[in-house]
Amino acid sequence: MLFLQLTHRGAFASLQADGRMFETKFRAVGRGLRGASALAVAVGLVACASITVDSPPEAKQKVVAERAQARWELLIKGDVDGAYQYLSVGSKAATPPGLYKAKIKPGMWRGAKVDKVDCEAEVCKVQMLITYDFRAPRGGVMKGIETPVPETWIIENGTVGYVYR
Repeated sequence: MLFLQLTHRGAFASLQADGRMFETKFRAVGRGLRGASALAVAVGLVACASITVDSPPEAKQKVVAERAQARWELLIKGDVDGAYQYLSVGSKAATPPGLYKAKIKPGMWRGAKVDKVDCEAEVCKVQMLITYDFRAPRGGVMKGIETPVPETWIIENGTVGYVYR
């Protein structure tokens, strides 16, 4: 099994793999990002690198919940490009970035939290609770509406991806 080690050198973080298999690729990521951003990317890569269909259900649920929350935080901030990176391989193949950006309309959501995660084999069902404000067509605003949003995530190639429909 591949052993990954997170190292932090000053403002840079890099991920090194025993045998130097991934070192070059992750050092490039570390050089391109600074401080906490590089550390967050490296930690995210470590967390996702070890998830398989055979991982314990608790491990799957934890990684899926973290990735679902992170994706929604990007959507709330309006970072549609960043949220696109969380899509599964099949979803990316079926939905080019331009089409995804055209369909996603950020700005209405103001909060999101993972309510529940259930995993069976490589498929995980996530229940998100999304908070938003509704502006009525004839004026008036209903603030703080919370609604459940079901999502499907899949484990593929050692990572977890959102199935976009």
